[in-house]
Amino acid sequence: MSMDRVDVLVIGGGPAGSTCAWQLRRSGLDVAVLDKRAFPRDKVCAGWITPAVVEALEMDLDDYGRERTLQPLTGFRIGMMGRPEAEVRYDEPVSYGIRRCEFDHYLLMRSGARLFLGEACDDMRRDADGNWVVNGHIRAPLVIGAGGHFCPVARLLGARPGSAEAAVLAKETEFEMTPEQGRDCGIRADVPELFFCEDLKGYGWVFRKGNWLNIGLGRQDSHRLGHHLDVFLDMLTRTGRIPSPVPGGFQGHAYLLYGDTPRRIVDDGVLLVGDAAGLAYVQSGEGIRPAIESALLAASVVAQCRAGFDSDQLQPYADRLVQRFGPRDRRVAAAVTTGLPARVKRSLAARLLASQWFVRHWVLNRWFFHRDQPRLQV
Repeated sequence: MSMDRVDVLVIGGGPAGSTCAWQLRRSGLDVAVLDKRAFPRDKVCAGWITPAVVEALEMDLDDYGRERTLQPLTGFRIGMMGRPEAEVRYDEPVSYGIRRCEFDHYLLMRSGARLFLGEACDDMRRDADGNWVVNGHIRAPLVIGAGGHFCPVARLLGARPGSAEAAVLAKETEFEMTPEQGRDCGIRADVPELFFCEDLKGYGWVFRKGNWLNIGLGRQDSHRLGHHLDVFLDMLTRTGRIPSPVPGGFQGHAYLLYGDTPRRIVDDGVLLVGDAAGLAYVQSGEGIRPAIESALLAASVVAQCRAGFDSDQLQPYADRLVQRFGPRDRRVAAAVTTGLPARVKRSLAARLLASQWFVRHWVLNRWFFHRDQPRLQV
Protein backbone atom coordinates (compact mmCIF):
# COMPACT_ATOMS: atom_id res chain seq x y z
CA MET A 1 0.00 0.00 0.00
CA SER A 2 1.35 3.43 -0.95
CA MET A 3 1.88 5.97 1.82
CA ASP A 4 -0.09 9.25 1.95
CA ARG A 5 2.19 11.82 3.55
CA VAL A 6 0.77 15.03 5.04
CA ASP A 7 1.91 17.72 7.46
CA VAL A 8 -1.15 17.31 9.70
CA LEU A 9 -3.83 14.63 9.94
CA VAL A 10 -7.14 15.64 11.52
CA ILE A 11 -9.27 12.77 12.79
CA GLY A 12 -12.90 13.84 12.73
CA GLY A 13 -14.63 15.97 10.12
CA GLY A 14 -17.11 17.86 12.31
CA PRO A 15 -17.00 21.64 12.92
CA ALA A 16 -13.84 21.52 15.06
CA GLY A 17 -11.91 19.26 12.69
CA SER A 18 -12.93 20.98 9.47
CA THR A 19 -12.32 24.46 10.91
CA CYS A 20 -8.87 23.46 12.13
CA ALA A 21 -8.06 21.96 8.71
CA TRP A 22 -9.37 25.08 6.95
CA GLN A 23 -7.18 27.40 9.02
CA LEU A 24 -4.10 25.19 8.70
CA ARG A 25 -4.55 25.04 4.92
CA ARG A 26 -4.61 28.85 4.89
CA SER A 27 -1.22 28.72 6.63
CA GLY A 28 0.16 26.67 3.76
CA LEU A 29 0.22 23.26 5.45
CA ASP A 30 -0.72 20.03 3.72
CA VAL A 31 -3.68 18.70 5.72
CA ALA A 32 -5.86 15.60 5.53
CA VAL A 33 -9.11 14.81 7.34
CA LEU A 34 -10.06 11.24 8.25
CA ASP A 35 -13.63 10.43 9.29
CA LYS A 36 -15.43 7.12 9.72
CA ARG A 37 -18.56 8.53 8.08
CA ALA A 38 -19.20 9.63 4.50
CA PHE A 39 -20.38 13.24 4.14
CA PRO A 40 -22.96 14.65 4.16
CA ARG A 41 -23.79 12.52 7.15
CA ASP A 42 -26.83 12.43 9.41
CA LYS A 43 -26.04 14.45 12.52
CA VAL A 44 -28.94 15.27 14.83
CA CYS A 45 -28.33 18.44 16.83
CA ALA A 46 -30.44 21.31 18.13
CA GLY A 47 -28.14 23.27 15.85
CA TRP A 48 -27.89 26.99 16.27
CA ILE A 49 -24.90 29.23 15.66
CA THR A 50 -24.39 32.67 17.16
CA PRO A 51 -23.11 35.77 15.36
CA ALA A 52 -19.76 35.15 17.11
CA VAL A 53 -19.50 31.78 15.33
CA VAL A 54 -20.53 33.31 12.01
CA GLU A 55 -17.81 35.94 12.37
CA ALA A 56 -15.12 33.48 13.47
CA LEU A 57 -15.88 31.26 10.45
CA GLU A 58 -16.04 34.25 8.08
CA MET A 59 -19.36 32.92 6.78
CA ASP A 60 -21.33 34.62 4.02
CA LEU A 61 -24.86 34.01 5.31
CA ASP A 62 -26.50 34.99 2.02
CA ASP A 63 -24.42 32.41 0.21
CA TYR A 64 -24.88 29.77 2.88
CA GLY A 65 -28.66 30.21 3.02
CA ARG A 66 -29.27 29.89 -0.72
CA GLU A 67 -29.32 26.10 -0.71
CA ARG A 68 -29.29 25.29 3.01
CA THR A 69 -31.51 25.77 6.04
CA LEU A 70 -30.74 29.04 7.80
CA GLN A 71 -33.36 30.14 10.33
CA PRO A 72 -32.83 33.57 11.97
CA LEU A 73 -33.74 33.45 15.66
CA THR A 74 -35.03 36.65 17.26
CA GLY A 75 -36.37 35.25 20.52
CA PHE A 76 -36.49 32.35 22.95
CA ARG A 77 -39.20 31.00 25.24
CA ILE A 78 -37.83 29.47 28.44
CA GLY A 79 -39.24 28.00 31.63
CA MET A 80 -39.32 25.04 33.96
CA MET A 81 -41.46 22.11 32.86
CA GLY A 82 -45.01 22.57 34.05
CA ARG A 83 -44.36 26.09 35.37
CA PRO A 84 -44.89 29.62 33.94
CA GLU A 85 -42.55 30.61 31.10
CA ALA A 86 -40.85 33.79 29.93
CA GLU A 87 -40.47 34.87 26.31
CA VAL A 88 -37.65 37.22 25.37
CA ARG A 89 -37.45 38.98 22.02
CA TYR A 90 -34.55 40.80 20.36
CA ASP A 91 -34.43 43.47 17.64
CA GLU A 92 -32.01 41.43 15.53
CA PRO A 93 -31.06 37.78 15.12
CA VAL A 94 -29.20 36.46 18.16
CA SER A 95 -28.62 33.06 16.57
CA TYR A 96 -29.25 31.14 13.36
CA GLY A 97 -30.78 27.70 13.16
CA ILE A 98 -28.87 25.27 10.97
CA ARG A 99 -29.06 21.56 10.13
CA ARG A 100 -25.83 19.89 11.15
CA CYS A 101 -25.80 17.55 8.15
CA GLU A 102 -25.62 20.65 5.91
CA PHE A 103 -23.43 22.81 8.15
CA ASP A 104 -20.78 20.15 8.74
CA HIS A 105 -20.63 19.24 5.04
CA TYR A 106 -20.26 22.91 4.09
CA LEU A 107 -17.34 23.43 6.48
CA LEU A 108 -15.60 20.22 5.45
CA MET A 109 -15.87 20.89 1.71
CA ARG A 110 -14.52 24.42 2.03
CA SER A 111 -11.57 23.31 4.20
CA GLY A 112 -9.48 22.42 1.14
CA ALA A 113 -8.05 19.41 2.96
CA ARG A 114 -7.47 15.98 1.48
CA LEU A 115 -10.34 13.79 2.59
CA PHE A 116 -10.38 10.17 3.71
CA LEU A 117 -14.09 9.61 4.38
CA GLY A 118 -15.88 6.43 5.32
CA GLU A 119 -12.70 5.19 7.04
CA ALA A 120 -12.42 4.75 10.78
CA CYS A 121 -9.17 5.23 12.66
CA ASP A 122 -8.39 1.58 13.40
CA ASP A 123 -4.65 1.80 13.99
CA MET A 124 -2.35 4.62 15.05
CA ARG A 125 1.31 4.05 15.84
CA ARG A 126 4.73 5.71 15.62
CA ASP A 127 7.28 4.82 12.95
CA ALA A 128 11.06 4.79 13.38
CA ASP A 129 11.25 8.51 12.57
CA GLY A 130 8.70 9.47 15.22
CA ASN A 131 5.89 10.18 12.75
CA TRP A 132 2.38 8.84 13.19
CA VAL A 133 1.16 6.19 10.78
CA VAL A 134 -2.62 5.81 10.77
CA ASN A 135 -4.34 2.79 9.25
CA GLY A 136 -1.04 1.80 7.67
CA HIS A 137 -1.21 4.39 4.88
CA ILE A 138 -1.40 7.95 6.26
CA ARG A 139 1.83 9.39 7.66
CA ALA A 140 1.96 12.68 9.58
CA PRO A 141 4.14 14.24 12.26
CA LEU A 142 1.05 15.72 13.94
CA VAL A 143 -2.40 14.21 14.53
CA ILE A 144 -5.28 16.37 15.75
CA GLY A 145 -8.14 14.59 17.51
CA ALA A 146 -11.50 16.05 16.55
CA GLY A 147 -13.63 12.92 16.73
CA GLY A 148 -16.05 13.98 19.44
CA HIS A 149 -16.58 12.46 22.86
CA PHE A 150 -15.36 8.99 21.81
CA CYS A 151 -12.41 10.26 19.74
CA PRO A 152 -9.68 7.60 19.35
CA VAL A 153 -6.99 10.24 19.83
CA ALA A 154 -8.55 11.22 23.16
CA ARG A 155 -8.45 7.55 24.18
CA LEU A 156 -4.78 7.47 23.21
CA LEU A 157 -4.23 10.37 25.63
CA GLY A 158 -5.92 8.49 28.45
CA ALA A 159 -9.59 9.49 28.15
CA ARG A 160 -12.02 6.85 29.38
CA PRO A 161 -15.46 7.64 27.95
CA GLY A 162 -18.23 5.97 29.90
CA SER A 163 -18.39 5.41 33.64
CA ALA A 164 -15.04 7.10 34.25
CA GLU A 165 -16.27 10.48 32.93
CA ALA A 166 -19.20 12.62 34.06
CA ALA A 167 -20.69 13.14 30.61
CA VAL A 168 -23.98 14.74 29.63
CA LEU A 169 -26.24 12.31 27.78
CA ALA A 170 -28.82 13.57 25.31
CA LYS A 171 -31.50 12.10 23.06
CA GLU A 172 -32.97 13.99 20.13
CA THR A 173 -34.68 13.70 16.81
CA GLU A 174 -35.04 15.90 13.75
CA PHE A 175 -37.58 15.36 10.99
CA GLU A 176 -39.18 17.19 8.12
CA MET A 177 -42.83 17.90 8.83
CA THR A 178 -45.62 17.21 6.38
CA PRO A 179 -47.93 20.14 5.57
CA GLU A 180 -50.43 18.73 8.07
CA GLN A 181 -47.78 18.39 10.79
CA GLY A 182 -46.58 21.90 10.07
CA ARG A 183 -50.09 23.26 10.62
CA ASP A 184 -50.39 21.32 13.88
CA CYS A 185 -47.02 22.51 15.18
CA GLY A 186 -47.37 25.35 17.70
CA ILE A 187 -43.68 26.28 17.68
CA ARG A 188 -42.70 29.48 15.88
CA ALA A 189 -39.65 29.18 13.68
CA ASP A 190 -37.99 32.31 15.06
CA VAL A 191 -38.59 31.44 18.74
CA PRO A 192 -37.17 28.09 19.99
CA GLU A 193 -38.46 26.89 23.34
CA LEU A 194 -36.38 25.46 26.22
CA PHE A 195 -37.70 23.79 29.38
CA PHE A 196 -35.55 22.92 32.39
CA CYS A 197 -36.17 19.73 34.35
CA GLU A 198 -37.52 20.22 37.87
CA ASP A 199 -34.34 18.83 39.42
CA LEU A 200 -32.27 21.28 37.33
CA LYS A 201 -30.04 18.50 36.00
CA GLY A 202 -30.95 19.08 32.38
CA TYR A 203 -33.35 20.66 29.94
CA GLY A 204 -35.39 19.83 26.88
CA TRP A 205 -35.80 21.86 23.72
CA VAL A 206 -38.08 22.10 20.72
CA PHE A 207 -36.77 24.02 17.74
CA ARG A 208 -38.38 24.63 14.36
CA LYS A 209 -36.17 25.31 11.33
CA GLY A 210 -38.56 26.01 8.50
CA ASN A 211 -40.30 22.67 7.91
CA TRP A 212 -37.77 20.79 10.05
CA LEU A 213 -38.51 20.14 13.71
CA ASN A 214 -35.84 19.24 16.27
CA ILE A 215 -36.80 17.87 19.69
CA GLY A 216 -34.41 16.71 22.38
CA LEU A 217 -33.47 16.50 26.02
CA GLY A 218 -30.09 16.30 27.73
CA ARG A 219 -29.17 15.58 31.35
CA GLN A 220 -26.07 15.44 33.51
CA ASP A 221 -27.76 12.61 35.40
CA SER A 222 -28.46 9.84 32.88
CA HIS A 223 -30.68 7.93 35.31
CA ARG A 224 -34.11 7.39 33.71
CA LEU A 225 -33.24 9.59 30.73
CA GLY A 226 -35.95 7.88 28.69
CA HIS A 227 -38.54 8.64 31.38
CA HIS A 228 -37.63 12.34 31.46
CA LEU A 229 -37.86 12.45 27.67
CA ASP A 230 -41.32 10.82 27.73
CA VAL A 231 -42.54 13.36 30.29
CA PHE A 232 -41.23 16.18 28.11
CA LEU A 233 -42.85 14.83 24.94
CA ASP A 234 -46.14 14.40 26.76
CA MET A 235 -46.03 18.04 27.88
CA LEU A 236 -45.22 19.25 24.34
CA THR A 237 -48.07 17.19 22.87
CA ARG A 238 -50.67 18.20 25.50
CA THR A 239 -49.91 21.89 24.98
CA GLY A 240 -50.19 21.66 21.19
CA ARG A 241 -46.56 22.47 20.55
CA ILE A 242 -45.72 19.40 18.48
CA PRO A 243 -47.67 17.09 16.16
CA SER A 244 -48.49 13.62 17.42
CA PRO A 245 -47.11 11.08 17.07
CA VAL A 246 -43.47 12.14 16.60
CA PRO A 247 -42.12 10.06 13.69
CA GLY A 248 -38.84 8.18 13.81
CA GLY A 249 -36.58 7.26 16.70
CA PHE A 250 -34.44 9.39 18.99
CA GLN A 251 -30.66 9.27 18.64
CA GLY A 252 -28.37 9.44 21.64
CA HIS A 253 -25.02 11.17 22.06
CA ALA A 254 -22.69 12.23 24.86
CA TYR A 255 -20.37 15.14 25.57
CA LEU A 256 -18.34 16.63 28.42
CA LEU A 257 -18.97 19.96 30.06
CA TYR A 258 -15.83 22.06 30.37
CA GLY A 259 -13.92 21.26 33.54
CA ASP A 260 -16.17 18.43 34.74
CA THR A 261 -13.72 15.67 33.74
CA PRO A 262 -10.56 17.34 32.39
CA ARG A 263 -8.83 15.48 29.57
CA ARG A 264 -5.19 15.69 28.62
CA ILE A 265 -5.11 18.07 25.66
CA VAL A 266 -1.60 17.80 24.20
CA ASP A 267 1.27 15.34 24.01
CA ASP A 268 4.11 14.73 21.59
CA GLY A 269 2.63 14.98 18.10
CA VAL A 270 -1.04 15.07 19.21
CA LEU A 271 -3.64 17.53 20.44
CA LEU A 272 -7.42 17.60 20.93
CA VAL A 273 -10.05 20.11 19.79
CA GLY A 274 -13.82 20.48 20.22
CA ASP A 275 -15.84 17.79 21.98
CA ALA A 276 -12.81 15.50 21.94
CA ALA A 277 -11.25 17.98 24.38
CA GLY A 278 -14.45 18.29 26.45
CA LEU A 279 -15.18 21.98 25.90
CA ALA A 280 -18.98 22.38 25.98
CA TYR A 281 -20.16 25.38 28.00
CA VAL A 282 -21.08 24.37 31.55
CA GLN A 283 -24.31 26.35 31.89
CA SER A 284 -25.86 25.53 28.50
CA GLY A 285 -24.06 22.48 27.12
CA GLU A 286 -23.58 24.37 23.84
CA GLY A 287 -20.50 23.12 22.04
CA ILE A 288 -20.27 24.65 18.57
CA ARG A 289 -18.66 27.95 19.57
CA PRO A 290 -16.06 26.31 21.88
CA ALA A 291 -15.34 23.78 19.13
CA ILE A 292 -14.74 26.48 16.53
CA GLU A 293 -12.65 28.62 18.84
CA SER A 294 -10.50 25.72 20.01
CA ALA A 295 -9.86 24.77 16.38
CA LEU A 296 -8.73 28.30 15.52
CA LEU A 297 -6.50 28.47 18.61
CA ALA A 298 -4.95 25.10 17.79
CA ALA A 299 -4.31 26.05 14.17
CA SER A 300 -2.65 29.30 15.25
CA VAL A 301 -0.24 27.49 17.57
CA VAL A 302 0.51 24.68 15.09
CA ALA A 303 1.26 27.16 12.30
CA GLN A 304 3.89 28.79 14.52
CA CYS A 305 5.70 25.55 15.40
CA ARG A 306 9.13 25.57 13.83
CA ALA A 307 11.01 22.89 15.75
CA GLY A 308 8.55 20.02 15.48
CA PHE A 309 5.38 19.13 17.31
CA ASP A 310 6.53 17.86 20.69
CA SER A 311 4.45 18.61 23.77
CA ASP A 312 6.51 21.70 24.66
CA GLN A 313 5.82 23.20 21.24
CA LEU A 314 2.08 22.45 21.53
CA GLN A 315 1.63 23.46 25.18
CA PRO A 316 0.80 27.10 24.28
CA TYR A 317 -2.44 25.76 22.79
CA ALA A 318 -3.47 24.21 26.12
CA ASP A 319 -2.48 27.44 27.88
CA ARG A 320 -4.60 29.52 25.51
CA LEU A 321 -7.60 27.28 26.13
CA VAL A 322 -7.32 28.04 29.84
CA GLN A 323 -6.99 31.75 29.11
CA ARG A 324 -10.11 31.61 26.96
CA PHE A 325 -12.37 29.27 28.93
CA GLY A 326 -10.93 29.35 32.47
CA PRO A 327 -9.21 26.73 34.65
CA ARG A 328 -9.97 23.13 33.68
CA ASP A 329 -9.68 21.63 37.17
CA ARG A 330 -12.88 23.06 38.52
CA ARG A 331 -16.54 22.17 38.65
CA VAL A 332 -18.91 25.08 38.32
CA ALA A 333 -21.47 25.14 41.12
CA ALA A 334 -24.47 27.38 41.66
CA ALA A 335 -22.87 29.09 44.62
CA VAL A 336 -25.91 31.20 45.49
CA THR A 337 -27.99 28.07 46.10
CA THR A 338 -25.35 25.89 47.77
CA GLY A 339 -26.76 24.32 50.91
CA LEU A 340 -30.41 25.10 50.13
CA PRO A 341 -32.93 22.24 50.27
CA ALA A 342 -33.91 20.80 46.87
CA ARG A 343 -37.49 22.03 47.26
CA VAL A 344 -36.32 25.60 47.85
CA LYS A 345 -33.94 25.43 44.88
CA ARG A 346 -36.74 24.26 42.59
CA SER A 347 -39.09 26.98 43.77
CA LEU A 348 -36.44 29.69 43.36
CA ALA A 349 -35.43 28.40 39.91
CA ALA A 350 -39.05 28.27 38.74
CA ARG A 351 -39.54 31.92 39.71
CA LEU A 352 -36.32 33.03 38.05
CA LEU A 353 -37.07 31.12 34.84
CA ALA A 354 -40.43 32.89 34.62
CA SER A 355 -38.71 36.30 34.85
CA GLN A 356 -38.04 38.01 31.53
CA TRP A 357 -35.21 40.02 33.08
CA PHE A 358 -33.44 36.95 34.46
CA VAL A 359 -33.95 34.91 31.28
CA ARG A 360 -32.67 37.73 29.04
CA HIS A 361 -29.66 38.83 31.05
CA TRP A 362 -28.52 35.55 32.60
CA VAL A 363 -29.92 32.49 30.84
CA LEU A 364 -29.61 33.84 27.31
CA ASN A 365 -27.06 36.67 27.20
CA ARG A 366 -24.61 35.02 29.60
CA TRP A 367 -25.22 31.27 29.69
CA PHE A 368 -26.24 30.56 26.10
CA PHE A 369 -24.87 33.42 23.97
CA HIS A 370 -21.88 34.44 26.15
CA ARG A 371 -22.30 38.04 25.07
CA ASP A 372 -20.00 39.11 27.88
CA GLN A 373 -17.13 37.17 26.30
CA PRO A 374 -15.15 39.18 23.74
CA ARG A 375 -14.75 37.85 20.22
CA LEU A 376 -11.79 35.55 19.79
CA GLN A 377 -8.54 37.18 18.73
CA VAL A 378 -6.19 34.66 17.12
